[in-house]
Amino acid sequence: MDIVLEVFDTYVADYCYAKALPSSGASIFTQSVKHVASSTFSSLREGATPSPDYSYRSSTSFFSLEPSQYAYQSAWPRDSIYRQALSLYIITWLFGLVLYFICATASYYFIFDHATFTHPKYLKNQVRLEIEQTMASMPIMSILTTPFFLAEVRGYAKLYDSPSSAPFAQYNYLQFPLFILFTDFCIYWIHRTLHHPMIYKRLHKPHHKWIMPTPFASHAFHPVDGFTQSLPYHIYPFLFPLQKLAYIALFIFINFWTIFIHDGEYVANSPVLNGAACHSMHHLYFNYNYGQFTTLWDRLGGSYRKPNDELFQRETKMGKEEWERQAREMERIVKQVEGDDERTYVEEDEMTLLQKKTL
Repeated sequence: MDIVLEVFDTYVADYCYAKALPSSGASIFTQSVKHVASSTFSSLREGATPSPDYSYRSSTSFFSLEPSQYAYQSAWPRDSIYRQALSLYIITWLFGLVLYFICATASYYFIFDHATFTHPKYLKNQVRLEIEQTMASMPIMSILTTPFFLAEVRGYAKLYDSPSSAPFAQYNYLQFPLFILFTDFCIYWIHRTLHHPMIYKRLHKPHHKWIMPTPFASHAFHPVDGFTQSLPYHIYPFLFPLQKLAYIALFIFINFWTIFIHDGEYVANSPVLNGAACHSMHHLYFNYNYGQFTTLWDRLGGSYRKPNDELFQRETKMGKEEWERQAREMERIVKQVEGDDERTYVEEDEMTLLQKKTL
């Protein structure tokens, strides 16, 4: 995250910190700067005491962003642990929200099938509720995530910059499937644990409010639930080498994928990929398909449920017969998992209004 932090510092944070927390000797600091050390000081582990002689070196060999005078005019310089923590929190929260709204909105308007609105298990005001849950959770999830990013920036992770710094040449390619396999394995067991009766109602139930999710449900979690399922992504670079730009690319990919498996467009009829169809089985029937990227661990763990063939043909996917069958089975399972169903569905709400009008 030191690359992202350097970009944020250069274009946003330097000016803001210089104005909000000006240094008494800012003008002297500006004259005495030497361009040597890292902008984010990811390799330094000192405290937060500002220093008049701190200096700059790009966080990556791929590009360099010359800092403006504002970089040296704050009582909190770029290597301040307090400044880094605050900046990373803002980046995690606001960048996460921007990415969520851009990707989920694009998926909602261009991919998601709006015929889902007439499904008997689609909730009243569901999109608004999904967005509200996300907006409430994101700030808290960002607080919990920030310490990991801060530790990365301060040099405790095994992130490397140049491909030549990889353990061996082929590792630059192997890091991607290794990341997917490790995180998929960990998330499978975390997700499955979240379905334990002692945990489910306290943490994971809010995400299962959405029986027929839209792309906006992708980040609509209880904050501790969302953070817990993201832990493997943050732990990985502390255990295994990972190239910095690859890490940023994977971070963006994870957000794309999370939206993809909630978009209801069942294009991946694959025995390997845990696509939207597999994940829809999970939202409908709860105790199946816990995996994030693949079906491997569900198959080994005995929790894999193959999506019905009808889901891959629009005529049957959106057919009344298929929906009624889904609703009957879901109602039976929800009694076992949750007890009384507290959701308010569009169809039930409309029936209630009609009954009131006839009285």
